[in-house]
Amino acid sequence: MLDPTDLDTIRWQLGRPPAGALAVACRCPYGHPQVVLTHPLHRRGAEFTVFPTLFWLSCPFLVTAVGRLESGGAVKRFEARLATDPDLAARYAAAHDAYRRERLSLLSREEREFLSRVGAGGRLETGIAGLGSPHRVKCLHAHLAHFLARGGNPIGEAVAAELPALACPPQRVECVAGAHGAGPSGCHP
Repeated sequence: MLDPTDLDTIRWQLGRPPAGALAVACRCPYGHPQVVLTHPLHRRGAEFTVFPTLFWLSCPFLVTAVGRLESGGAVKRFEARLATDPDLAARYAAAHDAYRRERLSLLSREEREFLSRVGAGGRLETGIAGLGSPHRVKCLHAHLAHFLARGGNPIGEAVAAELPALACPPQRVECVAGAHGAGPSGCHP
């Protein structure tokens, strides 16, 4: 269960209530949520959504910075690196597998049975950002979020290395609505 202050901050960061948010997976140096862990199955009665993104980048500063990388062609650049670097490709495939396993571990037996019954069990067999192929790159936000929360994602690590900073400057702390003092970051790097 999310702390009400974190929930308010995440709601402000995203501009909407977070769907399926379970916990803060990573905090910035100021103590605000940067990455949110989400539940893979969102149910409302008979209606459901299988959510492919386990780690959601919520920090507005990072969302904007990663958006600039994406618009500058970084997705295609990383895909080209995957095609020519076997070591990178192997580490990336391992990150996809770890992501998939963690997502599946969050489901109860009843939830797995439900997904199987409705023919949607295979939708959770995908990797980072719902990708079925570890040879493609999509949504650098999801890769960075996975890296910040768990490490082990070489594309997320490369994204982090290309950013000017992994947190906004002190004079620009935007997430003040949820501030109750900075604690340990809880992030992997």
